[in-house]
Amino acid sequence: MEEQKKYAGQLVFGLDIGTRSIVGTVGYKMAERFEVVAQCVKEHETRAMIDGQIHDINAVGESIIEVKEALEKQVGRKLEEVCIAAAGRVLRTLTIHGEQEFEEEVEVDSEHIYSLDSLCVEKAHGEIADLKENGMKFYCVGYTVIKYYLNDYPISTLESHKAKKIGADMLVTFLPEDVVDGLYKAVGIAGLEVAALTLEPIAAMNVAIPQMYRMLNIALVDVGAGTSDICITKDGSIVAYGMIPYAGDEVTETIAREYLLDFKSADALKIACGSKKKTVSYKDIMGISHSIAPNKVVETVAPVVEDIAGKVAEKIVELNGGKSVSAVFIVGGGGKIGGFAENLADKLGIVRERVALRGEEVMDDIYFWQSDIKKDPLLVTPIGICLNFYDQKNNFIFVNFNGQRIKLYDNNHLTIVDAAMQAGFKNDALFPRRGKEITFTVNEKQRIIRGALGEPAVITLDGEPASINAPIEANMKIVIQESTAGAPAEFLVEQLPEYSSTITFLVNGKKIECPKFVQANGEMVSGYYSIQDGDDIQMLKYYTVSQILEFMDVLLDYNVDIYVNNQLAYRDTVVYENFSLDWEMEKTTVEERIEAAKETQNVAAKSEEDVKRIMADAIEPSGTNEEASDLEEAGVETEEFYPDEQAIHDIHVTVNGKLFTLTGKKKYTFIDAFDAFGFDVAGGMGKELGMLTNGVTAQFISRIKDGDTIEIYWK
Repeated sequence: MEEQKKYAGQLVFGLDIGTRSIVGTVGYKMAERFEVVAQCVKEHETRAMIDGQIHDINAVGESIIEVKEALEKQVGRKLEEVCIAAAGRVLRTLTIHGEQEFEEEVEVDSEHIYSLDSLCVEKAHGEIADLKENGMKFYCVGYTVIKYYLNDYPISTLESHKAKKIGADMLVTFLPEDVVDGLYKAVGIAGLEVAALTLEPIAAMNVAIPQMYRMLNIALVDVGAGTSDICITKDGSIVAYGMIPYAGDEVTETIAREYLLDFKSADALKIACGSKKKTVSYKDIMGISHSIAPNKVVETVAPVVEDIAGKVAEKIVELNGGKSVSAVFIVGGGGKIGGFAENLADKLGIVRERVALRGEEVMDDIYFWQSDIKKDPLLVTPIGICLNFYDQKNNFIFVNFNGQRIKLYDNNHLTIVDAAMQAGFKNDALFPRRGKEITFTVNEKQRIIRGALGEPAVITLDGEPASINAPIEANMKIVIQESTAGAPAEFLVEQLPEYSSTITFLVNGKKIECPKFVQANGEMVSGYYSIQDGDDIQMLKYYTVSQILEFMDVLLDYNVDIYVNNQLAYRDTVVYENFSLDWEMEKTTVEERIEAAKETQNVAAKSEEDVKRIMADAIEPSGTNEEASDLEEAGVETEEFYPDEQAIHDIHVTVNGKLFTLTGKKKYTFIDAFDAFGFDVAGGMGKELGMLTNGVTAQFISRIKDGDTIEIYWK
């Protein structure tokens, strides 16, 4: 590179990364004139961009490198920063009103105005974030003030006026973050950093429609290869932006199909038809050469051009509140297509003279050092990108966040948390996080135990420890190590407040207090059981006879009769709180046991001798099905013999119409189904409890088996 040249002003590098080509412009502003020092155009070798969206970042990056190197040779300097513009694909615009009041009347200066503008931009950021459109993140690419207010009255300029309150209506524009990221990555490949970012129609507006024209209701249409970007002015302000993904490429594709050409050759034929030649030549994919009159090609693409013009007209009317505009200015290479301007005028219902290409006539204040450069509509947007630098450069700062260079709106109150939010750093990664909680139920009531608190994020600002609210300035280096999550929640059964409670029984006339049993998901557990997420914990309100005896360390012979609430009971009979439990140590006679069985079960024996034999066997069961059958015939309820009861097994029963599975036992009684159903005995909804098994009256200690139908109700 030759020795560094000197220039009268600060050089600005603008890059228009279009769908078909990349246009690079380097220049500087002197008073009201912008001097273009260097210019370079590079067409994409492949369709690396479609509809204004970068598809092949590396290919676009390589093309930018070529443009950058060519410009560096022309200007004799190394270019490190670049101004770029984004096409309006999936454009979102918000009209925001912001106000600022003062305690006493003040003279409005540039700082007050800047603060008001920043307030509106921040408000728009909040609203676009609240939309949460399919999880899409949006990036603000520009804003324009529609109208200022001085003490609630509209005014064009606030500065130097005295005011108690100032306000603004602002149009803020956003694009999906992936569109912006693609642009940043592509220029990053070329070793460039973004100095300013704007929207393509905003850039074109800076050149094509001077401020003096913006009192009129005018539309600017920037027709590129992939997109047609639209901007509307009225009452001195830009009032709307829009985009349609239809432009020059649709025409090129039509030519390619009609004349059997590849895309690049078709694009060359389209451009050639814009010349004043009588015939143009081309070679199709079969290798056959042809000559054709340009007007024939124009006739071929006329329906497509008319369709694009119709879509642009529809968008203009939509953006302009449902009505046409007074005039349209067209810029961009795609706008030079024959018949486009005329069709657009017809579709909008305005005279054709009011729709015109803008090129040389709007570049009176643009001076090109290169004598061979023609002032053309194609150059409006690249130069506008450069000029936008002077409008935006003081509104943003760049900081380095975890190795990433990010752009922030500078409101003079920026902190580390603002940078974190702009970079998409997760909010919960800034603050200490709790470990995984566990949710469970205790006697059908939900409990939540939260995890331990982790460590907060470790933050440094330019290498020094800092808080999340530390103020930041341009080019500062911020590093944040994510906060950590604490240990997951852990809770033992013995830590439950209910675990310390007891249940009282009256045993042989004496009060006995026993610890309540605990079940987790139907399985008996100890106090050392670690409760898991989703567990169903039940603090049981009963013991069985066997459990009471075991707790009291009492061994009773099976010949000893046991009574619960003065009713003859079995070892697995359920005993609720304050129930009485009694037994006689002396063995009763068979006759007494028969009479007790009759009284308890209210049955009639076939014969006294049969009952004596069967009852004696019930006391010392032989375990045969035949004897069990004899006992049933005698009308005495007893335990049936099932071979599979030698092992723990499951059974399925229907209780009040609902299917339940009982698990974990060798044999089951009515009380097991009763507990599974959760019938509220204490509720007292009737005078007497009805219990049926397969339509037959049952008792708590009645045996049940797989497939039984059980009914429980208050009489």
